Amino acid sequence: MTPLRRIAVIGNSLPRRCGIATFTTDLHRAISNSRPSLQACIVAMTDHNQSYDYPASVTLQIKDDTIAEYVRAAAFLNAGRFDIVCLQHEFGIFGGEAGAHILELLSRLTMPVVTTLHTVLAKPTAIQRAVMERIVEASSKVVVMANKGRELLHSVYRVPDDKIEVIAHGIPDFPFVAPDAAKAKLGFSGRSVILTFGLLSPSKGIEVMIDAMPSILKRRPDAVYVVLGATHPNLVRDQGEAYRESLMARVRALGVEDHVVFLDQFVDQDTLLEFISMCDVYVTPYLNEAQMTSGTLAYSFGLGKPVVSTPYWHARELLADGRGVLVPFGDAAGIGNEIAQLLTDDPRRQAMRERAYLASRSMTWERTAERYMTAFGNARQGHRLRVIARAEPDAIAPHGPAGPDMQLGHFLSMCDDTGLFQHAVHSVPDRSHGYCVDDNARALLLACALNEPGEHPLSEIQTTRFAAFVQHAWNPDTRRFRNFMGFNRTWLEDKGSEDSHGRTLWALGECARKDASPSRRRWAAALFAEALAAAATFRSPRAAAFTLLGLDAYCAVAPDDRPARKIRHSLADRLMSGLASVETPDWRWFEQGLAYDNARLPQGLIVTGLATQTPAYVDAGLRTLRWLMTQQTTSTGHFRPVGTAGFGELRTPPRAFDQQPVEATATIAACLTAWRADNNAEWKTIATRVFSWFLGNNDLSVALVDPETGSCRDGLHPDRANENCGGESVVCYLLGLAEIRQLARVNLLPTHPMALRLSGFDPMLTPANRGSLVASHLSEPAGALSASRPHARDRAPVQASD
Repeated sequence: MTPLRRIAVIGNSLPRRCGIATFTTDLHRAISNSRPSLQACIVAMTDHNQSYDYPASVTLQIKDDTIAEYVRAAAFLNAGRFDIVCLQHEFGIFGGEAGAHILELLSRLTMPVVTTLHTVLAKPTAIQRAVMERIVEASSKVVVMANKGRELLHSVYRVPDDKIEVIAHGIPDFPFVAPDAAKAKLGFSGRSVILTFGLLSPSKGIEVMIDAMPSILKRRPDAVYVVLGATHPNLVRDQGEAYRESLMARVRALGVEDHVVFLDQFVDQDTLLEFISMCDVYVTPYLNEAQMTSGTLAYSFGLGKPVVSTPYWHARELLADGRGVLVPFGDAAGIGNEIAQLLTDDPRRQAMRERAYLASRSMTWERTAERYMTAFGNARQGHRLRVIARAEPDAIAPHGPAGPDMQLGHFLSMCDDTGLFQHAVHSVPDRSHGYCVDDNARALLLACALNEPGEHPLSEIQTTRFAAFVQHAWNPDTRRFRNFMGFNRTWLEDKGSEDSHGRTLWALGECARKDASPSRRRWAAALFAEALAAAATFRSPRAAAFTLLGLDAYCAVAPDDRPARKIRHSLADRLMSGLASVETPDWRWFEQGLAYDNARLPQGLIVTGLATQTPAYVDAGLRTLRWLMTQQTTSTGHFRPVGTAGFGELRTPPRAFDQQPVEATATIAACLTAWRADNNAEWKTIATRVFSWFLGNNDLSVALVDPETGSCRDGLHPDRANENCGGESVVCYLLGLAEIRQLARVNLLPTHPMALRLSGFDPMLTPANRGSLVASHLSEPAGALSASRPHARDRAPVQASD
């Protein structure tokens, strides 16, 4: 393996004032010094509305609340061919709930990641657990600074032992010296100095130490307690200096003003080391046991200082076996007694100093950097093996190549004699939201899909109910389909959205081509022809795409319908115009943003291009679908549908959540349509991998479907699956399953040889000669079997409670 050449450390950086910034800066310096030929840089997290004069070591900064900057940083790191990214993780330094924005960066990286966990929570919230588990999944190695961290990663997060490294917090390599010289320089000669340093905040327990001072002074009247450090910037932002002022008032109330010194400074490392050097006892009276690491504790211990501390996790490990003194949380009397004993017992204090200094020699930054470099090397090796292992995933292996059996139990339970219900509470139909033509059109598409050889068709009665719902949705007065119907069978509107109209046309077109009943095929063709005219004026690109999918089927059975052929070209040209007006090298799409059912747009162009012998449509469809897949595929190779939280955002990478089944179904169908167009087997692999999203190959590793009943949960939240199993979700799952089963059963319908080289996958084929190749092409039916979802404004709200 080639030596490490480039390493990027992601975290806060000096001059930002916080412990993570100090650690990141020190680690970067130590790594840089460990190898003369190594190039190391910092990618700095910048908090909201702040700016810093970063040093040259910071090559990029990320505004913590701006997702686009996380994505930009990933692109920078990938383009820079960094060998390793070392992430410093603390929930509070990244944007999003529980710091979830960092996942947008990690999921796009192509190199191994080694993550240092500065906090490991024993009792995380659901969202904290979800974020932590995904960070661990994205990391080749995780580093903790105490054995308690390893224990929690095992017991709480189920992280395998071989993924965890315990590397102590680094310390400066400072000589073992007496405190007298530093006391003289800093103006504390002749005093017994007790020191606490770090950013001031209520969790540090300074009040307890102040309360202990009167008892210490009784036994050591020359004692002085020095509190070195600025108030935490977040506290200043929210409360000003009220906390510091309350501490000073406490000092005055106890009458110890001459024995407590507040130094409101954020000092550089050299000054800090002088202050530590001058103290006789260092104290960390922290109030929270769940502190995995303390840089102030490590530095003071590393300079050979006697430490009195409360028993938070890091202190309990570092100060064991007589290397320091532990006292109960909030025990002012206990702290006072232990410090007074040390200040009045020079031999004991000196022995504790020597034990601490000797024990800390393995913690110097030089030694720490070597251990990180070893972890980086192991991570590279493990990453290479992991890439090889996932190169050809058999995503649906547990169910065989055809996926699970086609089970319709839940789907049928979601239907009554009117049609398919919109929503469910868990698996129970929710009558309060009634019905919509969107979902019943999807159900009619499913009925058509189940007419394929090898499937069990729906009953005649059930298929007729869906057709009857569509018929009843037609409003001859407005020449549009109505969408929403209450449980009392009363329509809630005179006409639905353009998207719902286009989706209904799609279902009618497929019914005209594939329904088992000749009479119902004739009905569907007649209603399609009557309702098509409205689509000529549609402006929604999804309505255009849905209509094109319907026209592909309708024109196969009504090839002489010239108005239909004219509208087909008009809608396809409208999509092409939208693409031409928006597309740039890094945004190959029809709109300024991504929304729902995105894959239907390229699919509509591809099927139209094949049927009308228009290579430009096919080229545009394949090009945009390839780009869409770059936005919907994580660095570990699994499918991540466009999250609903990003709907409406312009030219920004998609949000990760919420994820919905409709996106997976659309993508499966579009990829198989692309495979029919260019015969590139990669599309089949992608479609199979996308289907595995339903089975648990997703961001949460949670299966959405119950193979026994055929139910499908409504989607993925950042921390859990939505336990409701509504009509749209079950139909989308079954449509996707029908596509995968058809793929496995007959390897799809063969595409005419003249279409095999229409795509840009063939570098020898130029646009100039595509037309001649396709001139005699006779398109096969695309067999679109999938469904779609209306825009959020077209739907009743999904149940909020699971």
